[in-house]
Amino acid sequence: MMRISILLAFLLLPLPAQAQEVLTGEAAFGSAENDAVGMRRHITPDALPPPSHHENDSEAPDFDNAPTLVSPPEGTLPKVPEGFKIEVFATGLTQPRVLEVAPNGDIFVAESEAGRISVFAAEAIRNLPAQPDIFVKGLNRPFGIVFFPPDNPEFIYVAETNQVVRFPYKPGDRAVTGKAEVIIPNIPTERHWTRDLAVAPDGQHLFVSIGSASNVAGAMPDRPPEEISAFEKSHGVGAAWGEEENRAVVRIFDPDGKNVRNFATGLRNCSGMAVQPGTGTLWCTGNERDHIGPNLAPDYLTTVEDGSFYGWPWYYTGANEDPAHPGERPDLAQKLKTPDVLLQAHSSTMQLVFYEGTSFPDEYRGNIFATMRGSWNREYRTGYKVVRAHVENGKATGVYEDFMTGFALDQENVWARPTGIAVAQDGSLLVSDDATGTIFRVSHE
Repeated sequence: MMRISILLAFLLLPLPAQAQEVLTGEAAFGSAENDAVGMRRHITPDALPPPSHHENDSEAPDFDNAPTLVSPPEGTLPKVPEGFKIEVFATGLTQPRVLEVAPNGDIFVAESEAGRISVFAAEAIRNLPAQPDIFVKGLNRPFGIVFFPPDNPEFIYVAETNQVVRFPYKPGDRAVTGKAEVIIPNIPTERHWTRDLAVAPDGQHLFVSIGSASNVAGAMPDRPPEEISAFEKSHGVGAAWGEEENRAVVRIFDPDGKNVRNFATGLRNCSGMAVQPGTGTLWCTGNERDHIGPNLAPDYLTTVEDGSFYGWPWYYTGANEDPAHPGERPDLAQKLKTPDVLLQAHSSTMQLVFYEGTSFPDEYRGNIFATMRGSWNREYRTGYKVVRAHVENGKATGVYEDFMTGFALDQENVWARPTGIAVAQDGSLLVSDDATGTIFRVSHE
């Protein structure tokens, strides 16, 4: 286990004036080495470059460029804005991914590699570093966690990579009290394995996200138009088939697992979901495709509507046709939903949360925080940070800014990969790093 100093509370120096400028056009694309707290970007569809190559291009450059994970140099700490402080909430976890706060304030974490869900008591936040209890173990790469019914839960739902299960739960439980009940079985596990969960705004249904089995569905067999039309009536507009059937989707289901259907399609990998307070709108993080260029296709944060189609595998960022599928689905070009907030491509955007706490300044309330685990497939690294997407009157402006940086030391070495994110009961922000097994706590002084 990497050793990280417990004494991490600190304040940063004032931000340079240029950090508050909004980078647009080509200037919005950059490298993790140049990220800075407060740096703002606004990527728009008209600023995207054309594809430089495609999935099956034998001449395409090979950017298999995974980072070298290193221990943080002595005194190296994540950077946060002036007026905030950061400290270690917990260490010693095994690939901590999703963080979820129970209605009573207890903090649950999916340790995916270890196959377990751990839990921290709500009051542990006052005596750091916190020590967890093991709620349940023996799971298959657990990820998404939700409590249902949301206000007075009787169950905790967990999304394993191959199924969704639920356990009996009452507030304050720190160890499982009953056996797993399989709610949705037999989820295919090829390629994207993370399955997130969210409770629908009506409080009567749940969502599960299931990523694609491939990059751009290159092995999907041809089907005549009449078969495609019939297929879409039961699977949704733009739904893929073959090994991609019921993949690259958000699905909705009854609490007992019945009446499962595709809620939205064309989402290559919605690795994180959250319902926006006030509007009741579902949001997703989007991990987009590889192999069409260093700045394509943008990752994103987006609203997700019932029956909506987001392009994969035929299109990206609206009606931009993927060069691996030229002319294959012109019928879909007018049925696309363009994502709300475009992020730098290949950032591996993982989880998002709406800030509804009261301990941060008022300007943060209602904004989105999202984690970026970082790229492996471009020459110059992107991601490795937490960003804040600006929301005004319930609508995203498209502008996002760097909130928590410093994880990438240079183009080769990184020491952390932010993944999970949650707002604790006291309004502080919790961020998990699945590389060092650490959870950080960000608070405002």
